[in-house]
Amino acid sequence: MADSYKQPQVTPAMVADHGISPEEFEHIKKILGREPNYTELGVFSVMWSEHCSYKNSIALLKTLPRDGANLLAKAGEENAGAVDLGDGLAVVFKIESHNHPSAIEPYQGAATGVGGILRDIFTMGARPIASLNSLRFGSPENPRVRYLVDGVVRGIGDYGNSFGVPTVAGEVYFDESYTGNPLVNAMAVGIVKSSRMATAKAAGVGNPIMMVGSKTGRDGIHGATFASEEISDKSEEKRPSVQIGDPFTEKLLLEATLEIIEQDLIVGIQDMGAAGLTCSSSEMSAKGKAGIEINIDAVPVRETGMIPYEILLSESQERMLVCVKKGKEEDVKAIFDKWNLDSTIIGHVTADGLMTVKLDGQVVSQIPSDCLVLGGGAPVYRRETKRPEYMDKMAALSLEKYPTNRNWNETLLTMLSSPNLCHKGWVFEQYDSTIRTNTSVGPGSDAAVLRLRKTTKALAMATDCNGRYCYLNPRRGAQIAVAESARNIVCSGGRPLAITNCLNFGNPYKPEVYYCFAEAVAGMGEACRVFDTPVTGGNVSFYNEDPDRAVFPTPTIGMVGLVEHIDHITTQWFKDTGDVVFLLGMNREELGASEYLHNVFGETRGAVPEIDLKFEKQLQDALLDAIQQGLVKSAHDVSDGGLAISLAEGCISNREKMIGASIALADSIRKDCLLFGESQSRVIVTCSSKDASTLEQWFHSKQVPAAKIGTVGGSNLQIAGLIDLPINSLADAFYTAMPKFMERVG
Repeated sequence: MADSYKQPQVTPAMVADHGISPEEFEHIKKILGREPNYTELGVFSVMWSEHCSYKNSIALLKTLPRDGANLLAKAGEENAGAVDLGDGLAVVFKIESHNHPSAIEPYQGAATGVGGILRDIFTMGARPIASLNSLRFGSPENPRVRYLVDGVVRGIGDYGNSFGVPTVAGEVYFDESYTGNPLVNAMAVGIVKSSRMATAKAAGVGNPIMMVGSKTGRDGIHGATFASEEISDKSEEKRPSVQIGDPFTEKLLLEATLEIIEQDLIVGIQDMGAAGLTCSSSEMSAKGKAGIEINIDAVPVRETGMIPYEILLSESQERMLVCVKKGKEEDVKAIFDKWNLDSTIIGHVTADGLMTVKLDGQVVSQIPSDCLVLGGGAPVYRRETKRPEYMDKMAALSLEKYPTNRNWNETLLTMLSSPNLCHKGWVFEQYDSTIRTNTSVGPGSDAAVLRLRKTTKALAMATDCNGRYCYLNPRRGAQIAVAESARNIVCSGGRPLAITNCLNFGNPYKPEVYYCFAEAVAGMGEACRVFDTPVTGGNVSFYNEDPDRAVFPTPTIGMVGLVEHIDHITTQWFKDTGDVVFLLGMNREELGASEYLHNVFGETRGAVPEIDLKFEKQLQDALLDAIQQGLVKSAHDVSDGGLAISLAEGCISNREKMIGASIALADSIRKDCLLFGESQSRVIVTCSSKDASTLEQWFHSKQVPAAKIGTVGGSNLQIAGLIDLPINSLADAFYTAMPKFMERVG
């Protein structure tokens, strides 16, 4: 040990404070052949935390489909997933959570979540082209919730807008279960030349290791362990765990990073995200089947008196670790100097497989790299499961309890103005969705679509999950999340390629929580196999609980799809007077788990709608073929809120050209189920009158029900015998609700 640095004595209380169990501590002693010192205890604490090790989830995650013909990077292999698009291009994408930081400090928590996921993309050599998000909060009636919404949305907007990436899609949901623990899931998408994709490894004995970007401070220390425990009254004391982001520095870091990759100056590169230098150095060396030696006193710091423990665990933003090809150090430094960024040699690659940290030439920490990393020597657990008792109780639903002698006009307006169904322009209009001028379809349709420059192709992308479904039936809820993501991609003219996921759950040590997690993973895997959308990676976020409750199980799906030609890009709004409206799929007498029950009766109960995954795939394939044949003018899936909401959105979601429709529904099921039931595998499509017969025959040939239910035109939405409302009334309810929620005082 360095004489100038005396480490505190490790005690049982200190071990417990670091979140390491007695059994894990014994395992650490076996690995090292001795007791760990204080610095090593900190390293194991962050690397074996749930956030970094996935110790309670990795066994189940390995059951997901992770192979595909076009995959260039499989789950866990690199910083993000990568899929071949042809034409020498690949799409790189990933989603991650920043839930706990956003609950404590919403603005910076959300902002640094965006920054972190963007770095995961450009460390692959990809230029970010889009940002998405999935946000969940408690009731907007709660002033604290409105404070969180405001901070999170501003944080996302300010970081993304300043960095220069369009925020093009996402979702915002409100439910009491998210009151104390909001979910802030950030997704990013980038494009890279397939031949220039970078890897996250350190290899080649003697190759220098450089830290580039910003200097290291004390912010974010133990951020990974903070994210691996429940939020409590003491969480406010951990405010320093929330880092401060600088999007302008990150923009410089992007350009410098892409330049050193393009010039082939490096072996590998990794973002310093959770667990900072500790994570990046151990993971890069383990991936390269090498060792790494770090001179901790060479790390550029911005605060005085920082000890090795703090430098290793700091999560200061806008930093990268780079393994440079020997002899190219000055070239790398020249590029970072040009962009006014630090670049410092802090170590080198070794052959011993150890992560060695030195201070003043003396070893202060030495641990085998592979025992720290995911899939290496970190602990792996399968927790106890128990089906929650509430599920059977909540599944029971007596439809006779809900009268159908309602004013359906008033009900539709109430639904359109409800927090989960109203227009979210208050949120996404704070984001720049068109910067870089590639956005073809921005927020407000089934999926966002971005053109791929110098090609005739485009990318469709979406995030989806219904937490209420997953609360009542996690396996089916996860199946539906994947199915709806794919449906949204197809409705926009794309072929689903692959998914990334952000799995948000409560405490995995609670058997009921782990049951929901296991069921959701199983359902997701079943659906991904049917849709041929392998899982390219993502994030598990446990411990999403406040002192009163856990959040709804929320396995958020982020999906990308390929639009083969920009002529196939399709949007959800009705286009022209005289167009014919078709309903694909079947209306069923299902009302369980619906927004209707939640909004009108204040109930979360009933059976989650049935889904036949094979039929869903059949419908989607037939619809995509019809779109590619030029037969479809608009397509919009029927999901949250049911058929009446989807029809209303078809009329009003293009504010520049709102148009009515006359609809007649022949189904004999209950009126509430017909209008607001959420039966799956349904899509509303329109076509020109001259193509109606051809379109009908096409779907008939594919064994997909296609009912001609009306025509586009007029200034009202009329659903015969049920609804007759001016589209201006629909628009007023839909577009003004969110601003009214957020502008309340007190």
